[in-house]
Amino acid sequence: MKVGIIGSGVVGQTLGLKLVELGHDVVLGTRDPGKLDEKKNFTGTIREWAEKVKGKAKVVTFREAAAHGDLLISATSGTISVEALKLAGADKVGTKPLIDTANELDFSKGMPPRVLASQDNCLAEKIQAAFPNLQVVKSLNTISALVMTNPKALNGGDHTIFVCGNDAGAKTKVSDLLKSFGWSDVLDLGDVSQARGPEMYMAMWVRLWGATQTGMLNVKVAR
Repeated sequence: MKVGIIGSGVVGQTLGLKLVELGHDVVLGTRDPGKLDEKKNFTGTIREWAEKVKGKAKVVTFREAAAHGDLLISATSGTISVEALKLAGADKVGTKPLIDTANELDFSKGMPPRVLASQDNCLAEKIQAAFPNLQVVKSLNTISALVMTNPKALNGGDHTIFVCGNDAGAKTKVSDLLKSFGWSDVLDLGDVSQARGPEMYMAMWVRLWGATQTGMLNVKVAR
């Protein structure tokens, strides 16, 4: 599958590496492909990521990534996701599934960050409204990047990942991709408005992170 990732930070790099390992045709979109040596958290620079994939993936502009992918992944900081997708020309790429992995967080007052999601402010809904051609599926925003692509490293994989979106076919495609990562418990919460729940959950997640001092954590929905 052709996958275009919008965002070259820790989430984009981590997902990109896993997708390459699984044999997908991946491009990593960044705002300025000329700045390959910019540090990207604990994953290192974009140049170091490109060296890891050994020519099996390319670093391109946001616009090139959006045009390339049959499936798109929005992996920027949530506060700039809509802007980045506008720069990518996501309104001009036709009908494509897009996985929205982001949370809108405000770090201006230190840690823990303020979570901006609410019943009246949902990033996935804003993306869907701004880009009606895209089939937005909210997922992967309730866990750290390390857990996203290696769920079995935590409790043997016995924990839950969520999907929300308006298009059943897009959710099936995303769920199948998650299962290829090793996820066994994929819970469909409903349409894109249900993304308010997992986005607001982030307020709890950052406090769990603070209490446990690790990002290797998640929830299990017992049912």
